Amino acid sequence: RHVADFQLSISSVIENSSSDGLAQDLLHLQAQQLAQRLKCDSVVSEISAGPGTVNFTINRELLAKTVLQQVWEDGSEYGVKSELFSTVPRQKAVIEFSSPNIAKKFHIGHLRSTIVGNFIANLKVALGHEVVRINYLGDWGMQFGLLGVGFQSFGNKEKLKSSPLQHLFEVYVQINKAAEDENTKRLAKDFFRKLEEHDEQTLSIWKQFRDLSIEEYVRIYKRLGVHFDEYSGESFYQEKAQEVLKMLEDKGLLQKTTKGTGIVDLSEKKDLSMVSTVMRSDGTSLYITRQFLIISFRDLAAAIDRMNKHSWDTMIYVTDKSQSNHFQHLFQILKLMGYDWAERCQHVSFGLVQGMKTRRGEVIFLEDVLNEARSRMLQNMASTKTTKEIQDPVETAEKVGLAALIIQDFRGLLSSDYQFSWDRALQSRGDTGVFLQYTHARLHSLEQMNGNAELTDVNAACLQEPDAISVLQHLLRYDEVLYRSSQDLQPKHIVNYLLTLSHLAALAHKTLPVKGSAPEVAQARLCLFHAARSVLANGMKLLGITPVTQM
Repeated sequence: RHVADFQLSISSVIENSSSDGLAQDLLHLQAQQLAQRLKCDSVVSEISAGPGTVNFTINRELLAKTVLQQVWEDGSEYGVKSELFSTVPRQKAVIEFSSPNIAKKFHIGHLRSTIVGNFIANLKVALGHEVVRINYLGDWGMQFGLLGVGFQSFGNKEKLKSSPLQHLFEVYVQINKAAEDENTKRLAKDFFRKLEEHDEQTLSIWKQFRDLSIEEYVRIYKRLGVHFDEYSGESFYQEKAQEVLKMLEDKGLLQKTTKGTGIVDLSEKKDLSMVSTVMRSDGTSLYITRQFLIISFRDLAAAIDRMNKHSWDTMIYVTDKSQSNHFQHLFQILKLMGYDWAERCQHVSFGLVQGMKTRRGEVIFLEDVLNEARSRMLQNMASTKTTKEIQDPVETAEKVGLAALIIQDFRGLLSSDYQFSWDRALQSRGDTGVFLQYTHARLHSLEQMNGNAELTDVNAACLQEPDAISVLQHLLRYDEVLYRSSQDLQPKHIVNYLLTLSHLAALAHKTLPVKGSAPEVAQARLCLFHAARSVLANGMKLLGITPVTQM
């Protein structure tokens, strides 16, 4: 029994329909009467009544012809050109994501922020929006006083050049052991004071730390398929933070508590029932530890500066959900300062990941995760009998391993916490990134073996089997899924769609052989598989996955 393509629920078009038995019988009757009165045409080939519904079946040849032609003509823009997006205005979006702290761990939260931010940016660009990708580095503060002193004691110029992230982290760990020592404290304070006073020698040491770290970040992000338009950071907003302080004072928004702490009243009744702390009693801007509901003037300055520089329509911050209050306060203070555009700021938050470990133990560097995914995948590939000799197994393992990480991360709602598992992520069967890559590689080799598909001479009458129709119906829905993800910025809609597409394509691959079929049938099936692979590849790229052609 075939499944109809569209369904109309009678209760949705009839006023005050109730759900008791009598009303249900009436709905069935009305559905039957309506189905009888409606006429089929060149598009609709069958109209039937279901329980309280009218079902429409599209002319099968027309379905095949239209879908295949659309996928063929639109290529990488298939789904994006849909009329669903015709009324959506093209906008400019600034997206701040990843944002690690120099000399500190690149923890799993930074990895999530990186892949989620990259997905949002990819989706926006695909839909024709202009996007500015910003990495807001933790590159300022007392930790650089400690780091500077630490480098004088434990630093090594060669190691700094060859592996800056690892070396600075090691130095920071070592000097931290002595951080309680009064002498170390004094030296660290001195170093940071000189930094704030722009002492040339101190500044050049700091600049070297920053520049070499960014160079290595760029290289590692490249492995992830991620790039940034701007490496910004807290260091950029030293002077501007002072201007924000003055603005808050001038507008009468900054209040002092009896202890001398600077606060901004966020309560509606102005009764201090909800306040945001912005300043220590010694007059220094609370150095931003975003976890602790403290708004730094630097964050306010950065938001204002980006508006002046980019005139954006929307600004999105991608961080874990422990920072939700921080951003709520940030947006509220901006609004109190008279910046109405604060309403167009958005915080996309995500949950925590438990249990992400490498064989060496806890994750400290992003590179550890990528290497682990690659080496585990290489091992899996080596142990399967079906793995053919492929040209570059290391490169393939890297791309498949990354797909596994991304799909495991994107399967649920972003705000959910989840337990990470290498074994589950890297399964070749089941709903994993490995399965998506495997399907793409299989469809690719099918095309290689049977010559490329040509749309010009496809006889759509050859694609009438239920398994072919299922694939066509699913391809038809791609634009709706893109639309849903563009509305709530959740990747799971696309992930679920691609997993279903892969299962449907795998089934069709079994039941609809190309080899040994009549030329006309073989050509039509080849076109169907080409369309499925094309849409699969488009969706994977949006998620930040590079499709592989061999596996």
